[in-house]
Amino acid sequence: LNSKFVRDEDERPKVAYNVFSDEIPVISLAGIDDVDGKRGEICRQIVEACENWGIFQVVDHGVDTNLVADMTRLARDFFALPPEDKLRFDMSGGKKGGFIVSSHLQGEAVQDWREIVTYFSYPVRNRDYSRWPDKPEGWVKVTEEYSERLMSLACKLLEVLSEAMGLEKESLTNACVDMDQKIVVNYYPKCPQPDLTLGLKRHTDPGTITLLLQDQVGGLQATRDNGKTWITVQPVEGAFVVNLGDHGHFLSNGRFKNADHQAVVNSNSSRLSIATFQNPAPDATVYPLKVREGEKAILEEPITFAEMYKRKMGRDLELARLKKLAKEERDHKEVDKPVDQIFA
Repeated sequence: LNSKFVRDEDERPKVAYNVFSDEIPVISLAGIDDVDGKRGEICRQIVEACENWGIFQVVDHGVDTNLVADMTRLARDFFALPPEDKLRFDMSGGKKGGFIVSSHLQGEAVQDWREIVTYFSYPVRNRDYSRWPDKPEGWVKVTEEYSERLMSLACKLLEVLSEAMGLEKESLTNACVDMDQKIVVNYYPKCPQPDLTLGLKRHTDPGTITLLLQDQVGGLQATRDNGKTWITVQPVEGAFVVNLGDHGHFLSNGRFKNADHQAVVNSNSSRLSIATFQNPAPDATVYPLKVREGEKAILEEPITFAEMYKRKMGRDLELARLKKLAKEERDHKEVDKPVDQIFA
């Protein structure tokens, strides 16, 4: 494995991609609009999942199965294109949307084992179709419908969380001002030494709520004890994995968890996932919408989402820099040791 993909030992996978856990709840949304019927119980399950993990799966979500199948097929077809077709949408150098190998964050010491294609679908007026792949045939039309359906599902789930906080049901959506939506299609190729690397490093999403469609291979992992123990999320045919991001966490004053997760890879088969991120507008205010009695606000002051994102990325890059320095120092010490000690 090329050294640029090799993670430090403390970051390497602890659990295999296919050792599945059923700890993440799978919630049926059938009857969610039935106020006098099942809605109460469905909402209770969603709230409990958000308080425990910040992550759950939904089935019976109303997104057409043919649309999901088309989106998956087109995504697979895109990554099967010759490199020159994919590189027409190369987004390196700070372009907004397109194709890239590994990671779109500059300055990271270790790279992720993946290829991605990403584009911005909301607000609609800001869509730059020149950054959306025009191959395979039908991609744009299917993606438009897919992004619309997922935006509506995300807003429906945010209504439930708003009500749980004792607020008007549009409160969380309104706090986003003019919601952004970004689609990231991840392709994780087979990896010769999957125990040394990650498809996507450990992180929390910065935004409000993320909906992930994954294939049946497995590889999404979550932790709720700061990385001491990890579980691999059981893939469920036709389900969306829902996870809350930092913005959702802050709006709830920490009541709802921001899911701490990563993706691992394997040597047997490639894996595909499609993440749809719903984020607040850059100038939206990040601050708890409600602070319960006896609690303090978890943010000292209101900040904009753009500022929150900048601080988060700055922290991440600084951590990566410090790790790199520590590693260089360790390597240097090894070199300085007498030969008999190195091989002792």
